[in-house]
Amino acid sequence: MRRTNSKLKLTLIATSLLMLAPSAFQVMASVQPASSSYASDSDNASANTSAQKLRIEPLNWWAGMQHSQLQLMVHGENIAKAKVSVKADGVTLKGVETTENPNYLFVNLDTQGAKAQTFKLTFEQAGQAQISVAYELLERDKGSAARQGFSNKDVIYLITPDRFANGDPTNDNQADMIEQADRRNPGGRHGGDIQGIIDSLDYLADLGATQLWINPLTENNMAEYSYHGYSVTNHYRIDPRFGSNDDYRQLAIKAKQKGIGIIADVVVNHIGSNHWWMDDLPSQDWVNRPEGALAQDSSAIDFTTHRRTTLQDPYAVAKDKRDFSHGWFVESMPDLNQEQPQLANYLIQNSIWWVEYAHLSGIREDTYSYADKDFLVDWTRAIMTEYPKFNIVGEEWTGNPITVSYWQKGKVNQDGYQSELPSLMDFPLYETLIKALSEEEGWSEGMMRLYEFLANDVVYADPTQLVLFEGNHDTNRLYSLLGDNLSLTKMALAYVLTSNRIPQIFYGSEILMQSPTKDRNDGITRSDFPGGWQGDAISVFDNKGLSDDQASMLNFTRALLNFRKQADFIHSGGLRHYVPQDGVYVQMRCAKQDCSDKARLMVIYNKLDKAVELPLARYRDLLGSARTAQDVISGDTVTLDKTLSIKGQGVTLLAIEEAK
Repeated sequence: MRRTNSKLKLTLIATSLLMLAPSAFQVMASVQPASSSYASDSDNASANTSAQKLRIEPLNWWAGMQHSQLQLMVHGENIAKAKVSVKADGVTLKGVETTENPNYLFVNLDTQGAKAQTFKLTFEQAGQAQISVAYELLERDKGSAARQGFSNKDVIYLITPDRFANGDPTNDNQADMIEQADRRNPGGRHGGDIQGIIDSLDYLADLGATQLWINPLTENNMAEYSYHGYSVTNHYRIDPRFGSNDDYRQLAIKAKQKGIGIIADVVVNHIGSNHWWMDDLPSQDWVNRPEGALAQDSSAIDFTTHRRTTLQDPYAVAKDKRDFSHGWFVESMPDLNQEQPQLANYLIQNSIWWVEYAHLSGIREDTYSYADKDFLVDWTRAIMTEYPKFNIVGEEWTGNPITVSYWQKGKVNQDGYQSELPSLMDFPLYETLIKALSEEEGWSEGMMRLYEFLANDVVYADPTQLVLFEGNHDTNRLYSLLGDNLSLTKMALAYVLTSNRIPQIFYGSEILMQSPTKDRNDGITRSDFPGGWQGDAISVFDNKGLSDDQASMLNFTRALLNFRKQADFIHSGGLRHYVPQDGVYVQMRCAKQDCSDKARLMVIYNKLDKAVELPLARYRDLLGSARTAQDVISGDTVTLDKTLSIKGQGVTLLAIEEAK
């Protein structure tokens, strides 16, 4: 995630908060699921006692969790002075923690061995009415801990929800939300929502997508540029312009019925400046600020240097490392201090809560390396301990594979740092792919660049667990970057989908959505998906108004994604490739990792705009005695004789048939 056009100033915080619902607690109450904890004075409150309400997070927990040591954040006026008691079966109060802010109390509970139940928390202050809270410890869904995360078997389809489909126009504007929908504004909210994604599940399943990575859906109650979701203002609430908490859960349930999992986009590095914390910070060190600066000083901000290599540079000084990890992205995104123990615990519990509540099959962690590196180990380990077959992919936006490899689990780093992160976004290979297809062929350019770059896989603990993509919400559109060239675009998509990586495609790439190519063009890159709004002249869902090239790309994508579903050798087999010659680059996928068997798929990339007669003798070591193959896209039978006729620029995918 890189953003430069968020303009909200911290000086607007107080004004903006006045525009919210009368109370942050009332906002919470309107969206609580049945399992929530929303408390007010007990019925025997005296007449002269102010009606106090408490915010308690997490909203609930579950019995039988590995993370059984639960810490509740309780927020209410002078609540730190309260004496806490618990009336429960098997739930033990281990103590409480306070900060310098009297409006916060952190209650530590041990739920290990406790059964599912609703129990009572009581808060008692001298001279005030007792406050009793019903808190739920729910029964876990069967098999929850053993849930399968995304893997090489999957194709991840990335959706920017505000721009995909507007299934419920009635939620486009909300009384307690500052920014209103304006589809004419490229940087504004357009109205896409969870219901729109639910309504699109048949299309996505037919396309062949098996996982949906959805840009953040949590509340972003900011004055402007809030549609992207990366400025959370409430960690336990789905933004009502997208739907409700239960809508999100229902999306996951219905998607699973179609063979599709849900990957949440999570941000632990920063929040939005209108987060309810910012009006009453739990502690002075909750947010990173220059040394000695007070939380009330809105002008005291250090911005991140974005110099991510400092964290692994053996020669970097401590200040440069801190300037990277402790700096803010922009003024509207306060940088969280994960060294603060209660905050660290809060973020870990919040991530686990959403996985359990919303039936998630994965997490994509935004700006991964920007958070405290030791916290990242604890955060990742806690989630993976809870869900051993789960998967998490981190964003480390750099073209340097050494920098990316530092963060993957199993990498032996010189400084001794041991990450727990299973997967990372493969920005280095993505950038090389775009460059290789965009430039003229040469001694070390074009397809040769792509061939040689794969040798860098030796720096990774496991390159097959990286997520390779053809584009995302922060990159300009693939078709545009490749000069509106349909053949090159198909080559790029084929490379991503047949690589020894976990593939991810961006919504709209299947119908050649476009963008400018110079600089950042977020609002246009994340344009509305055609047909997602009632009255759209072009509709992908209804197959209406697509050009011949768009229809060709859609059919190509659908054929390749659905072929891939059944191709076990792509999911877990080996990869071999041959030095490119005259703009032709050949890769083979085999059933065995060492390719000691024969090729199952032959992928031929012809970069030059001319037909080629490809001599097959060079490839017989992996083709073996096979004499026929099936074209994956057309279904035609192809003869593998002495030569193979390859048409002009494009990609040929041949499923090798066993010799009879």
